[in-house]
Amino acid sequence: MILFADFHTHTIYSHGRGTVRENVYSAVKKGLKAVGISEHGPNNIGVGTNIRDFEKIKKEIEELKKEIKGIDILFGCEANVISLEGDLDIPEELLNEMDYVMVGLHPQIWGKSLKDTYHLLIENYIAKKLPSRLTKVMEQNTRALINAIERYKVDIITHPGLHMPIDTKILAKKAAEKGTALEINAGHNHTTVNYIKIAKEQGVKFAIGSDAHEPDRVGDLKQAIKLAQKAGLTKEDIINAL
Repeated sequence: MILFADFHTHTIYSHGRGTVRENVYSAVKKGLKAVGISEHGPNNIGVGTNIRDFEKIKKEIEELKKEIKGIDILFGCEANVISLEGDLDIPEELLNEMDYVMVGLHPQIWGKSLKDTYHLLIENYIAKKLPSRLTKVMEQNTRALINAIERYKVDIITHPGLHMPIDTKILAKKAAEKGTALEINAGHNHTTVNYIKIAKEQGVKFAIGSDAHEPDRVGDLKQAIKLAQKAGLTKEDIINAL
């Protein structure tokens, strides 16, 4: 299986170690035909991207497009879900300027309100200590993601289930209906073959992303490809496969 794109990369604009240029050149070196710059939204505690910096990123990408040929350089994001109603921390008018939109749940975010911060940050932390709260929290997390993809045009849900439990079957079914892919994240080891099989049964598509936080990791997708193949996925199941 050959992948032509890596949509999930970070730079110094959030908590990556490389520049936009360095990520792009790494993608070229790896033979990719497309690479996305997908910084976190501003509500990630300590690592969120200043909302004004997204315009700077867009300008950098436009300049690099003139300079570097043979690869599509895409302007994207990894927006945070910041309420159980599915609100995102990037304005919709900015999302509409992007080539693609990814969203994810992250355990350390400021919610839209104090109540949302409690549900998405505090309750998820409590559930790790008190398993009796796990079912409630899983339902909340799943509902928040579903509400997000119903309200916005979301291309990919990043690392579902990482640090914050979700109901795979319910999420995958709704994602399939909305045309939203679920990510198999090559930067974390939380994804299981069973998760992929359950999601595939719902007819959902997948995207494999590096979640690179340094240029050398851009396009490093081998382990995730192996996992996808072990779960029985083919190129028809993966949106960035040739």
